[in-house]
Amino acid sequence: MLVCERRLAEQVAGLGSRQPQLCIPNCAVRLALLLWRALVRTKETPAMADLRTESVEFPANGEIGRGYLAVAQGDEPFPGVIVVQEWWGLDEHIKDVARRLAAEGFVALAPDLYHGQATKEPGEAQKLMMSLNMGDAVKELVKATDYLASRPEVAGRGIGAIGFCMGGGLALNLACESSKIRAAAPFYGVNPTPVDTVHNLNGSLLAIYAENDAYAGESVRQELEQAVKAANIDHEIVVYPGAQHAFFNDTRPEVYDREAAVDAWQRVLSHFRQNL
Repeated sequence: MLVCERRLAEQVAGLGSRQPQLCIPNCAVRLALLLWRALVRTKETPAMADLRTESVEFPANGEIGRGYLAVAQGDEPFPGVIVVQEWWGLDEHIKDVARRLAAEGFVALAPDLYHGQATKEPGEAQKLMMSLNMGDAVKELVKATDYLASRPEVAGRGIGAIGFCMGGGLALNLACESSKIRAAAPFYGVNPTPVDTVHNLNGSLLAIYAENDAYAGESVRQELEQAVKAANIDHEIVVYPGAQHAFFNDTRPEVYDREAAVDAWQRVLSHFRQNL
């Protein structure tokens, strides 16, 4: 089980409140952000022109789950990866992560845990996260994993899971709940409660953190490392010096750390290719 929603909210409250100090018109802000993304991504991602993306549905908790699917083009099948959202929702950044994975030869599914809602406002994001039943969210992710594994484009030794912030904790919990997850790559997420739930991991773990992170700080990292060592889980824990929480999110130049993000991405790709 995950820590309760209230504890999550208390830990992440205020993390998204820092805004870049740009004293320019809104249209110029949007243009600047587009140029920023083009600059930081120029050498990071292969061409995506041949990718196929679609909205998909799958059975989940007695209802219909939905998600964003990105499929690699070429000789199928490919390994599958679940991409778990931040507290903002299934936004363009998370969809972009799915597309980037597809460009690297994976089939990526990003489930929509907020069921159509997304925001850029920290206060609203906190409300959305607080309203999310974390236990049900993990169950929905398990169903999404089953669905992805059943897709004709997907094959391999298992499914991967990657997530960020709230999604980092959810991705790790998913890996503890679904035996289909053979490689997990949570970014700066909280640990399962109790932490020895990691004994249920059925594959390899790559846990990525920022040094300057009030949400997933040193105590979180040490607790996880002790638990996976005790469980004899194949693992790697990486901490990026000087990086801040959410350093991988290239839509947020106030926290984005290009050097750390590029290195982390290469580690993730290697992790998935070795284990899926």
